[in-house]
Amino acid sequence: MSPTPPPAPGSSLNAARRSRELAETVGGAAVDVLVVGLGATGAGAALDATSRGLTVAAIDAHDLAFGTSRFSSKLIHGGLRYLASAQLDVAHESAVERGVLMERTAPHLVRAQPFVLPLTPLVSRGQSALAWAGFRAGDSLRLAARTARATLPAPRRLSTVETRHLAPALRTQGLRGGLLSWDGRLTDDARLVTAIARTAAAHGARILTRVKALRLTASGAVIRDEVTGEEGEIRARAVINASGVWAGALVDGIRIRPSRGTHLVLRSDHLGPLPAGLHVPVPGETNRFVLVLPQGDGRVYVGLTDEPVEGDIPDIPEVPETDIGFLLDVLGSVLDVPVRRDDVVGAFAGLRPLLDTAPAAQSGAEPRTADISRRHAVLTSSEGVITVVGGKLTTYRRMAEDAVDAAVAARRLPAGSSPTASLPLVGAASPDTLGAVRAPRRLVQRYGTEAAAVQALGAQDPRLGEPVLPGHPVTGAELLWAVRHEGALDEADLLDRRTRIGLVPADRAAAMDAARGVLGEVSAQVGEA
Repeated sequence: MSPTPPPAPGSSLNAARRSRELAETVGGAAVDVLVVGLGATGAGAALDATSRGLTVAAIDAHDLAFGTSRFSSKLIHGGLRYLASAQLDVAHESAVERGVLMERTAPHLVRAQPFVLPLTPLVSRGQSALAWAGFRAGDSLRLAARTARATLPAPRRLSTVETRHLAPALRTQGLRGGLLSWDGRLTDDARLVTAIARTAAAHGARILTRVKALRLTASGAVIRDEVTGEEGEIRARAVINASGVWAGALVDGIRIRPSRGTHLVLRSDHLGPLPAGLHVPVPGETNRFVLVLPQGDGRVYVGLTDEPVEGDIPDIPEVPETDIGFLLDVLGSVLDVPVRRDDVVGAFAGLRPLLDTAPAAQSGAEPRTADISRRHAVLTSSEGVITVVGGKLTTYRRMAEDAVDAAVAARRLPAGSSPTASLPLVGAASPDTLGAVRAPRRLVQRYGTEAAAVQALGAQDPRLGEPVLPGHPVTGAELLWAVRHEGALDEADLLDRRTRIGLVPADRAAAMDAARGVLGEVSAQVGEA
């Protein structure tokens, strides 16, 4: 038997590395770039800067993917939505970045997802024609982005029988077929952020979670270690604020209009088999859909809303009953199986960091958050701090590149152009290589070429090879891998971000002892060493 491949050299994140690199960074020599925020864009900026040969420290007050980046629909959009609002540049950028992820940087984490738009009596023939024209235009975006047909199949019309085959839960009365389309789908958004951060670490970036920025200037930050409570200073030649919905709290003049996107979590067995996702038209809207997203782990997500959020920004947004009721009502308009409030086993909400570009004294009704542009912006404060805000998860890499470009230009840093459009993330490989990895397909879709190493942990200790709770596929080996190599420091890191067990509160409670056991074993091993 061939030896189990180790993690990518230098990519392992763990408590010991964090402590060592934090001590080297606080009060030490200035780094070229300090990044604040370790969501997709912040981790992407760290990778972009370090891959250009710059020294980088990246900090987050909490954990990798703590905020918006773990609460998405897990879709890598091709920009179809933006065509409808004539944002052609945003649409093209989304299609290009989707292709980059699917074919070059993260083919293990992103794959093609089929969607069915059922043509129910609530969908007029005019709406059907408009949707079909949109799907054809979306396929033109794929072509313009040079994404292969083998990566994303063509849209097509479906007969009633085909529609029912792909979505057996649909109500048959009045159903006159459907429209099949394809888009990119992440195995998990938080896992994408983890892969980006680990790739940055492999190139030399210092990835420091539980480090809160108290004050920012163009030459660094006053920080607090949230583990010990100690304060200090990190000096930097350039500072990038990628803290998402919290960006305005760190830099004056940044006005964010957060938009809440809510998803429900249902058990898969309630809806039955779902070979494809669903686009469910929202009654009364011409270009808005509720998505039904089978996850392959015994769960289905249903989302999403687009509601403005006022007041202070919470660490973890609450899900209001109005959002739940709205999503259940739309779902009930097409399903044969009733879905009641008691069937909702979990719910989550993310806050989109939309840039408010309206004049501060503007009077009259404000635009809906659904109508605010998803273009990203890179802004430089009067003190010289670079802030990147707006955008979408799909375009994180381009956002990061633009932010680093701005920092390099403003501070005259010795760096060339970004190489990240062709830089594979940890675990990435060609389809043929991934297909040859000796591990279950589910693990390959989460860990790529490292799946065999995760599988080997379970083979070495049968306890680790077992699921941590009945009905969910995550094993103890995955928890151990997360502590040793993915920077997980506590139970919440393990259950809420490295795995998504915590999206269902009952499952989270049932898996808590397993998470504590793994953390305790690793801590004991470190103490003995």
